This record gives sequence, structure tokens and C-alpha cells, in this order.
Amino acid sequence: MSERYLIALAGNPNTGKSTAFNKLTGLKQHTGNWPGKTVLLAQGNYTYQGHTYEVYDLPGTYSLLASSPEEEIARDFICSGQPQVTVVVVDATCLERNLHLVLQITQLTTNVIVCLNLMDEVRRQNMRLDIDRLERELGVPVIPTTATTGEGLPALKDAIARVISGVLRPEPITMEVDHENLAASLYSHAERIADQVIAKSQQGCEFSARLDKVVTSRHFSIPLMLGLLASVLWITIVGANYPSDLLARLFFHMEDLLTMLFTKLGSPPWLHGALVLGMFRGLAWVVSVMLPPMAIFFPLFTLLEDFGYLPRLAFNLDSLFQKAGAHGKQSLTMAMGFGCNAAGIIAARIIDSPRERLLAILTNNFVPCNGRFPMLIVMGTIMAGSIVGAQMGGFMAALIVLSALVISVLATLMVSKLLTSTILRGEASFFILELPPYRRPQIGTVLVRSFLDRALTVLWRAVIVAAPCGLLTWILANVLIGDITLLTHLSNWLQPLGQAMGLDGVILLGFILGLPANEIVIPIIFMGYLSQGSLMEVQGLAAIQGVLVANGWTWLTALNFMIFTIFHWPCGTTLLTIKKETGSLKWTILSALLPTAFGVMICIVLTKIVGML
Repeated sequence: MSERYLIALAGNPNTGKSTAFNKLTGLKQHTGNWPGKTVLLAQGNYTYQGHTYEVYDLPGTYSLLASSPEEEIARDFICSGQPQVTVVVVDATCLERNLHLVLQITQLTTNVIVCLNLMDEVRRQNMRLDIDRLERELGVPVIPTTATTGEGLPALKDAIARVISGVLRPEPITMEVDHENLAASLYSHAERIADQVIAKSQQGCEFSARLDKVVTSRHFSIPLMLGLLASVLWITIVGANYPSDLLARLFFHMEDLLTMLFTKLGSPPWLHGALVLGMFRGLAWVVSVMLPPMAIFFPLFTLLEDFGYLPRLAFNLDSLFQKAGAHGKQSLTMAMGFGCNAAGIIAARIIDSPRERLLAILTNNFVPCNGRFPMLIVMGTIMAGSIVGAQMGGFMAALIVLSALVISVLATLMVSKLLTSTILRGEASFFILELPPYRRPQIGTVLVRSFLDRALTVLWRAVIVAAPCGLLTWILANVLIGDITLLTHLSNWLQPLGQAMGLDGVILLGFILGLPANEIVIPIIFMGYLSQGSLMEVQGLAAIQGVLVANGWTWLTALNFMIFTIFHWPCGTTLLTIKKETGSLKWTILSALLPTAFGVMICIVLTKIVGML
């Protein structure tokens, strides 16, 4: 008969534990909170020799002796979750540090298997490991693997099955430890074991050390960071033009076919307007304008992450966040916010201090998410074209967008300092940030994963919001009160504030109606500008610039639009996430008011300064 067995997957961060989990379980996974905790546990299953194995991916932790949520959950699950086997995934290139956790776990349970991962890195660094000696020193099975390629995972499954069946019996070595100084005692044992089983060439370590001297140096780290971001943005901006134009022509052809179909069916004009000129054109705008930048930016950003650069980025920014009174891990949550503010807010769970976690949540929306990146890229490209022309437009647009990102980071630091000096006063805590070894990116996997998991996911979220919002905006632009549409009434009511900010009422209305998703702000603005009450047909950036200039846009309008794009209320999904994470409507409202007040103030000040010149 088929039976179900419970497997715990433990390990330090950056050991490839989640990769091993994904390879073992495939798509048979789901994620949920451990009872009473906010830390997520991934659960999946696989079938081997007719039996089902439920695998729980425990939070990555360096120790079971401290009291952070991650460490508590790992310890509680191993002790009270009653797994039949605990698999400890270790980084074979950093054996001494990883063995510390292995020794702690063998003090709690006997059925332990060590998954010696990243063996490809061991070979690349010319290291030699005596795996048999390691097994004897620990008294538990040691299975060498390379999770990214699946190497060794069949042997791991077999070892798990043999331990459960009793064929293979782990017998962890009994150690003499000083219980009054347990951590130091275990580290001493880990160091002794590592020295006995490792013989390596220093070539790979020296390469990483030399590279880190540049990447994390006081003088070169920030210029290198800005240079890399500028390069990524330039490739994104230049590369997005061609697929964007191709998609625009495709949607233009599809719209003609839809119009012919509606005409042939004899549908009333209002139905054609609502579905084709409202919903379809809204969708066409979102896909053609937003998809190409995301399809290029996300893979490039993920390649830097896979290479191991993002932890260095957090390391370089750590001192700045400490000076602002914030936790160093806020630099990591901010980096997550560049992908999605909601994800960055959830990532704030890694911060143990409630005060510093709340600070990270309140300031995360000061950095632009992937929904606002395309808006910045479109507007930066238009501004660059008017300043230097098409020849150098891509380079200038990259500098403009890069400047916007720098401003957003500086604003995050400034607001963090303001909050920690007023309503969120307290002593800043510290943390240990691991710099994982540089690794050759899995280019094929990265391209597929970033496109499917990030670009298409974000696009789908925009599409399901753009359709109803396009319909709503078309209705507002076509329902008359007197001789004026509802859209005009609303934009006229917002016009005084818009003018004070160097914008106009239509732009502010676009941001308000774009609350469900930032991706639809630009299509709404264009629908508001066009007198026929529908979006213009999807065309190139030159046509977009022509419409903007015809409606009174200047360089100041474009600049203030970019500023307000960065600094305004979070999208609906992010607001709901903030409410869930803080459990407070008060903090949710404050998280919306903070960036909005900041953006309104900057736009008004800039407009007044330019008006006095």
C-alpha cells in the first residue's frame, strides 16, 4: 500500500535549498503560514517507489539557537513536526559554516541526511572533499548533489527511502559540548571536521576576493552600481522600441478585424465603442507599451541576481540605511520593491524588530515598482528625444530614468530618517549579511523564469485590471452631463491642484483611476485628452509625444509626471498587502499619504521655482 512520509528540508540561506526543493517536488507545491507565525513555509510532494513524500522547505537559517521567527519555525518543525527524515542542504564550498547547523540538528534528531550541494562550484574551484571521511565524522549519510542540474537528486531520494525503511540507519556521532557556551563549542567541532575533509586550491576564492575588493569597495561600489543600472536601462529602452512597434502594428490589425466583425454583426455603435475602443484599446496599450520593457528588464535584473550581485548591492547600501536609523535588511526589501512593492512589503518579514519592519513597510513605495518602470521609461524616452534627438535618445533616456531611481533611493533614506527621528524612534539593530560566492548564471533558466514568473505575471495583472478600467474610462468619456462628459467634469474639478503641481486635471484623474494598477495610467490619460472619448490607436512614441505637446505638455510637465509617478499612493494590491501585514488601517493610510504628500510637495515647489525664472 502507498504511504505518505514527512520530510523536512533545512539549511543555511544561499545553499540552493529552494532549488533542491523545486527539483524534488516539481509543480506539486503550495505555500502557507506556519500556525501562529508570519513566515511562509513551502510544501510540496513527490512520489518514489510507490510512496508519497511530503517535503517542507523550512526557512533558511544559520542557527537554531537564536529566537528569530525563521529559527523558531525550523527548530519547532524539526522537534514537534515529527518529520521521518530531516535533509540538511549545505553549501559544499562553505562547509565549516554549514556544518554548524548540521551539528545542531543532529542534537535534536537522529534521522538526518546531509545534501552536499553545489558540487559544480566545488569542481570549478578545484576543491577536493573526502566525502567518506565526512560521513564518518558526522555519522549520517552524505549525498553530493548539484540541484540546478538535478545531479545526485535520485541518490538523495533513494537515501531518504532507505532511512525511512530502516535499511540505512544514521548514527550521529556523540560530541562532548560545553552547554554553557554551546554555540562556540559547535563551531569548534564544525571547524575541526571541515579541516579534515577539505583540500582545496585557493584560485576560486582569490578570484571572488579580488572581485569583491572592487564591487564592495568604498570608492568604486557606488559608481559601479550606477553604471550597471544605467547599462540595464539603456539596453531596456533601446531594445524595447522594436517589439513595441511590432506589437502596435499587430494590435492595429486586430482592431480592424474586430471592427469589421462588429459591423458585419450589425452591433450598435455604443457596444463597439465600449468593447473595442474602450476595453480592447486599453488592453492593446498595456501590452504593447508595458510588455517589451518588462521582457527585457526583468531577465537582465535576474541575471545580476543569479550572478550574486544583489547581495553586494545590499551590502553597499547597508551603511546608508544604518545612518538613516533603519535596519540594514531594509536595503533588501527595497530591492524587492523595485520588482513589486507588495513583494517588498512581504519581504519585510525578514526584519525581526517590529519598529524597523514597520519602517520598511511604510517607505517601500518610495521606490518604483515594475508597474511604474514602463511609465518612467516611456516618459524618459520622450524627454530625451526632445532634448538630444533620436541619435542619442537611448543613452539620455537611460540617464534620466537612472536619475529618477537615485532620487527614489535618496527619498527612501530621507523619509526613513524623518520617521526614526519622530514617530518611530528607537535603537537600530544589526544583522549579518552573507555574500554568496559568484556563480555563473543559468542563462536559459533565468530567461524563462524571469519572463514567465515576472514579466507575464505582472502583465496578466495589468491586463485583468486594464479591461474593466478601460471600459469605465470609456463610459466616463462618453456619458454627458449637459454638454460635458463625466470625465471632463472630474478633470476640471482636479484642474486647480493639477496646475499648481505643473500637471493638469486629466493627469491627476489618470493616477486616481489607475489605483488598481499603475500600468493603466497612461492609457487613461490619453483617453481623457482625445475628444472622441476613446483611446488613440496604438502607435509609436512620436505619436504619443505629439498628443502630449498638443495638450500643453512641456519639459516641466514631463518632469513632474515622472516625479509623481515615483511618489504617489501605492496600487490597490500593495495597499491590501500593507493592511494585511500591519493589521492596521492607520498605518495603511499613512503609507499612502507619505509618498503622495512628498510627490505633491516636490511638484509644487519645482513649478513655483520655474515660474519665477
